[in-house]
Amino acid sequence: MRDARSCHCSRCRKAFSAQASAYALLDEEVFSWTSGEELLTSYIGEQGFGLQFCKVCGSTLTGIYDGRIHGVTLGCVDGDPDIEIGMHIYVGSKAAWEVLPQEESRAAFYQAGSDG
Repeated sequence: MRDARSCHCSRCRKAFSAQASAYALLDEEVFSWTSGEELLTSYIGEQGFGLQFCKVCGSTLTGIYDGRIHGVTLGCVDGDPDIEIGMHIYVGSKAAWEVLPQEESRAAFYQAGSDG
């Protein structure tokens, strides 16, 4: 896993039922399911981006684009994933009720942008 981020766009807020997502990119060539792949179902949006879910518990597990896994949701990782959120993206679309952490340097930590 690499490049962990928290996305605040409206799609992520809805998909994760939260103020933002916690997500890390994967190198597809080194990622593989060890079990349970048959329990996955997917949602793909109009632009080719989507998510994979567990059919049993409904957990959002991976992000997909163009039919390929490109990232994993950090909330579904058992144990310590040994990674830190490196940036908050699409904060220009954050929910009006969300308060972002103030201790970080806004220039390095936040990317404004509107909905992704």
